[in-house]
Amino acid sequence: MAKAKSAFVCTECGAEYRKWQGQCSSCQEWNTLSEVHLASTRPGGGTAPGRSGYAGDLSREVIDLGNVDLSEVPRMSSTFAEFDRVLGGGLVPGSAVLLGGNPGAGKSTLLLQTACKLAQQRRILYVTGEESLSQVAMRAHRLQLPTNGLKMLAETSVETILAVSEREKPEILVIDSIQTMHLEDISSAPGGVAQVRESAAALTRFAKKTNTVLLLVGHVTKDGTLAGPKVLEHMIDASLLLEGGADSRFRTLRGQKNRFGAVNELGVFAMLEQGLKEVKNPSAIFLSRQEEQAPGSLVMVVWEGTRPILVEVQALVDESALGNPRRVAVGVDQNRLAMLLAVLNRHGGLFTGDQDVFLNVVGGVKVLETSADLAVLLAVVSSLQNRALPKELVVFGEVGLSGEIRPVPSGQERIAEAAKHGFLRAIVPRANAPKQAPKGMEVIAVDKLSDALDAL
Repeated sequence: MAKAKSAFVCTECGAEYRKWQGQCSSCQEWNTLSEVHLASTRPGGGTAPGRSGYAGDLSREVIDLGNVDLSEVPRMSSTFAEFDRVLGGGLVPGSAVLLGGNPGAGKSTLLLQTACKLAQQRRILYVTGEESLSQVAMRAHRLQLPTNGLKMLAETSVETILAVSEREKPEILVIDSIQTMHLEDISSAPGGVAQVRESAAALTRFAKKTNTVLLLVGHVTKDGTLAGPKVLEHMIDASLLLEGGADSRFRTLRGQKNRFGAVNELGVFAMLEQGLKEVKNPSAIFLSRQEEQAPGSLVMVVWEGTRPILVEVQALVDESALGNPRRVAVGVDQNRLAMLLAVLNRHGGLFTGDQDVFLNVVGGVKVLETSADLAVLLAVVSSLQNRALPKELVVFGEVGLSGEIRPVPSGQERIAEAAKHGFLRAIVPRANAPKQAPKGMEVIAVDKLSDALDAL
């Protein structure tokens, strides 16, 4: 009899161990090891002891890197320009794409809209493991989508899905969701570490072998990360995250990993009665400001993927009634806010140690780059002094620990985007200042934080 082997895999980083232990030595997390039952070894099969006994396929040819065909892989459009932007230009045959997001964010809606529209000209198989076929049909009818031509399958067995796919030969295979899939050879429950990893591996192998586009839906944990082992993200070609709560009308699709395009690309959608609709000018959406300017409000230019986006940052500074003042940041890193407040005290001469500081990026956008530093500090100063900043002012720049204003990438494009939306004044790092400012716009170049405060 073959002996079944097992290993313990960390759900956070994917590290493997031969026996259970309380803490993962790789990521230092506690109680994250789960047992995974490996495939049984056949007596006399597989690899023999020693390197010389390896029974692999020796018919493969080694090719020189310079002789590799550089012809561009053809892509197929998803019918959404914003979706194609995040994917890097469209769907690549043979690729595996993982789409994650909170419950109710619109993952299934986005893929159903894409599948129904593409089914009019391509072969698509939509596999649902969470809903019945009638539920999917009712949602498609409510969204007024064309339903003819889309092949549907309600199944959770990976073996059955692969058998049906071999028969139907789809160009695009949609799995909703990977946490509900299971393999018969693995004894753990669906959604476990072993099932998620091996199911995704089997589906990905099929996609690579048949040149099929594989679209996987993934659940997220409470902290917003994709559920399951981290090794799942290493198997796939692109990892996308659909963000936006149920109380927000807008959804942002962000690329976290992409082997065929830019990382951190951002696509913006609006959730309407007819489903998700792409927003072609996100800056106009995030700049829906009040007529009367309030203290602590300022517009900054952030760079998302391959385009600039104008967003509004709001700060509220209030006297603290607690011994330890609060620092709350929504949309930016809270640790970076604490660091910037220390720079403001040391090099700007403004003390906020006895003040509560609340910061919010309007529209639910998460700013991941450092170009928002100067705008954050000037918004805090505006609220601290209770003086409103000019409505036509836009700011960007990185702030160093010594109070210097550092340049940021694509400064010229940011200024041009602000001028296109009617802004008349900009405070930017000196290295990003153009030789000739856009017509009707005043560009103020600064070297230090004190220069920026004087420019206000």
